[in-house]
Amino acid sequence: MLKTHLVDGIEVFSCLPGRKNGKPPLLFVHGAFAGGWMWTETIMPTLARAGYPCYALSLRGHGGSAGREEINWHSVADYVDDVKAVVDWLAASPVLIGHSMGGFIVQKYLEHRPAAGAALICSVPPQGLIASQFHLLFSKPHLFLELNRILSGEYTDTDTLREALFAGEVDEAMLGAWLTRMQNESQRAILDMTMFNLPNLFAMHRPPMLILGAEEDVLVPAFLVQTTAHTYGQKAHIFRHMGHAVTHEKEWPLVAAALQDWLEDIRP
Repeated sequence: MLKTHLVDGIEVFSCLPGRKNGKPPLLFVHGAFAGGWMWTETIMPTLARAGYPCYALSLRGHGGSAGREEINWHSVADYVDDVKAVVDWLAASPVLIGHSMGGFIVQKYLEHRPAAGAALICSVPPQGLIASQFHLLFSKPHLFLELNRILSGEYTDTDTLREALFAGEVDEAMLGAWLTRMQNESQRAILDMTMFNLPNLFAMHRPPMLILGAEEDVLVPAFLVQTTAHTYGQKAHIFRHMGHAVTHEKEWPLVAAALQDWLEDIRP
């Protein structure tokens, strides 16, 4: 059963297995323009049924968390502090699972604390956003301009959302619901991820890692996911015929299965 909690002003969703079984808790960190809600309909219930206590936070200024009015001033360091607060509330070292911006925040968290494991899904690479921004600018300039409009607080439409996030067949009701929950993102955090607060690879804890990407991702292209994997000495798993929003693509169960297979080897 999905429940909602408030931890120091941070919205936290929980989806727990029927009984305790010693498996480590999972903490999901969402990407830009989104909230903890993006995990609650697909990945979280699936992994909870597999026995994992699942939690997803909405970073400050996102979803039901405090700080929406000041969102443009929130930094990546602020977002890392949100993750720390929820980890302290859990009173256990979780496996961190981050999507896109959330994967970048997971990397920054590992500069400060260890974790039981870290899964980076379509994650902003440790080298930052510059390469993905130029790739989008030259491959889809109209989409690049539209995303910058969203960053400025303007709203988009379902056609833009479909092109940015999905590659396969999309349920129109889901797409419409996603659009109503999208929001603008912190411009300061975007700048941090571009060049001003990149991960310090020498300071990071190195737990077991999983690197996942999507073949047709136009926001974090597969070649940048491969770069992330190479940086951390890992192999990347690239899902074919999927876009950036792998949590809601029609074949999202493949993503849940890859996570579950990897988690079997993680010990709390």
